[in-house]
Amino acid sequence: MTEHAEKDFSNPEYYINRELGWVAFNERVLEEALDTHQPLLERVKFLCIFSSNLDEFFEIRVGGIKQQIENNTSDTGPDGMGASVIFREIQKKVHELVATQYRVWNDDIKPALEKHGIDILNADELTASDKVWGKKFFQAEIFPILTPLAVDSSHPFPQLMNKSHNLIVVLRNSDGIRYAIVQIPRMLTALILLPEEDGKEISRYVFLSSLIKQYVGELFPSSEVVGAHAFRITRNSDLYIDDEEEENLLRTIENELRKRNRGNAVRLEVQSSCPKEIEQFLMDTFKLKEADCYRYHGPLNLQHLSSICFSDHFPHLKDRPFLPTYGKMLTPQSDIFDVMRKEDIFLHHPYETFDGVIDFLNRAASDPQVLAIKMTLYRTSGDSPIVAALIAAARNNKQVTVLVELKARFDEENNINWAKQMEEAGVHVVYGVVGLKVHCKMTMVVRRDESSLRHYVHLGTGNYHPKTARIYTDMSLLTCRAELTREVAVLFNVLTGLADYPKFKKLIVAPFEMSDRFAAMIEREIQHAKAGKLGRIVVKVNSLVDESMITALYQASCAGVKVDLIIRGICCLRPGVPGVSENIRVVSIVGRFLEHSRIYYFGNDGKPDIYLGSADWMPRNFYRRVEVVFPIEDSKIKAYIEKEVIPTYLADCVKSRELRPDGTYIRLKSSDSKPAVQAQLTFREMARKQIASMSASHSKQKTRRLIPVSKAPVK
Repeated sequence: MTEHAEKDFSNPEYYINRELGWVAFNERVLEEALDTHQPLLERVKFLCIFSSNLDEFFEIRVGGIKQQIENNTSDTGPDGMGASVIFREIQKKVHELVATQYRVWNDDIKPALEKHGIDILNADELTASDKVWGKKFFQAEIFPILTPLAVDSSHPFPQLMNKSHNLIVVLRNSDGIRYAIVQIPRMLTALILLPEEDGKEISRYVFLSSLIKQYVGELFPSSEVVGAHAFRITRNSDLYIDDEEEENLLRTIENELRKRNRGNAVRLEVQSSCPKEIEQFLMDTFKLKEADCYRYHGPLNLQHLSSICFSDHFPHLKDRPFLPTYGKMLTPQSDIFDVMRKEDIFLHHPYETFDGVIDFLNRAASDPQVLAIKMTLYRTSGDSPIVAALIAAARNNKQVTVLVELKARFDEENNINWAKQMEEAGVHVVYGVVGLKVHCKMTMVVRRDESSLRHYVHLGTGNYHPKTARIYTDMSLLTCRAELTREVAVLFNVLTGLADYPKFKKLIVAPFEMSDRFAAMIEREIQHAKAGKLGRIVVKVNSLVDESMITALYQASCAGVKVDLIIRGICCLRPGVPGVSENIRVVSIVGRFLEHSRIYYFGNDGKPDIYLGSADWMPRNFYRRVEVVFPIEDSKIKAYIEKEVIPTYLADCVKSRELRPDGTYIRLKSSDSKPAVQAQLTFREMARKQIASMSASHSKQKTRRLIPVSKAPVK
């Protein structure tokens, strides 16, 4: 792109800091909890998600920034901000957001729950009869599990687990004041349902930590409890793995997982009632400063409320239940191999069920004509039918090879367990690729058809995780197109056999050539625009961070290419900057489902290229991961994505926020000229209509079969 080099796009003012971009994303999550148009328990759910997101952010990103500060690292990103400046801005903004979170909980959501018969109580708010029950419950179910840990000159402060919920107990006895630590057991329910009150239709809950605090004195019979204060510590949890120097990656990761709970502390959370001297003692113990301490006027961990959100109770306070359709091209009775030979199959999750992918594997596992199965596995569920199918296939004497990514963050232990189970069943397990994460989503089935072997392939934007497939938006392609599946077969050989990577015509693969291929397609749109033709780009990814891609998009904007970016999370590009990005629009959609699908659309002067894949536009995806982006070539699927999916996302003015040049987001609104389009709701309604249509068709077929019988002449 040398001909565009006359304009310098390296000005830090043109870039939004990555970490602050993430904080802005979590602010949009919190906005969903503030939205009174949401069902009440959906608002509670978003409070929980906000807290969960913050945990991971502190464990990984803030932990890394603090390490940079400690190491006096002077590196800066394209935004020009150093680690110390970033840290100060993060702390300032996160403190504000947490204050908002607890304000909406205390002043809005908690009172609203009470009006709907859901009381969330502390132990000191219990009635006299509740306290009698609570003490018995404590003595029978909780007391035997607790272990008090003294803290004094002969008992050092205990090594507390990452994100553990604890009490620091202040005791007075004949020797004076001393401290003890009581850890809240993780295996017990964090929110306990109280007995029903006579004649009252109220569901009342008490926090486990509050109940323990109420009766903690029973652990110290010879001492007076002066105070007991809840606190929570978050540790740096990023694993350090130099897999180029480690001979046994599996053993290395198992060892690193043991260290995760002993990482340096990065955040202290306490309740606002905690005395200053106790708070300071904890900060000194964990080597933290004032900015690292978060004081909450309410429950220490709002994630504990999730048990109410995901229970079967209170359906009137939740979103309308949604049942995905089986897919336009499939039925549960379909012979999936037969359908794939006739046409490509496209599935839009969660609107179309992930069961089609599971059935593909189950059928392959039992089909005597199937000889081999190959798969990449990044994340899956705890009771994974995917793994069960692979194990069944191996036991049915299929050649099964699975690339398991051991470095899937926070799923490392899960993946190690699955890998061992599969190996025991005869699956050949490959532990990733040295120096890279295998993040692509692909499965290949080798089947002997009538006269030859044929490859049947699944390619996707999301993980092989049936549970998240119900709450993440993703896309699947099932195909047996010869040229495309041949490239998938070669890529598997590259990954498992360390063969040299050949250039592909169909697949775009990182870390080998993805950045260059995308840059070339952007350049093609620039040339179209310069020739007076329509230049058009639409990209939907989770994050846009890579500086080279941002520069290419700025160049496209300056050339007159119209660019729409649908970026759920971090976006480091500033749209609408005069002379730089006037032709770029950036929106973020945060709704009922987590937007996770990746779509790459290049207009190509009326002959569009549409790709789907696993890659966000971040340096890690382009250079440190194995990613696969694949073309959509079936005309019907292509038309659906171009004419239905993309326009619906771009028209959303209910759950969509638009990024402004100053880095802030504004929530879009409908108007008389702009109807209230909500993308996820639109796709749900399309699925519901399809289910209704299929049910009506099925009903008619049954009726037609019955008519001749019911109207048979009487003899």
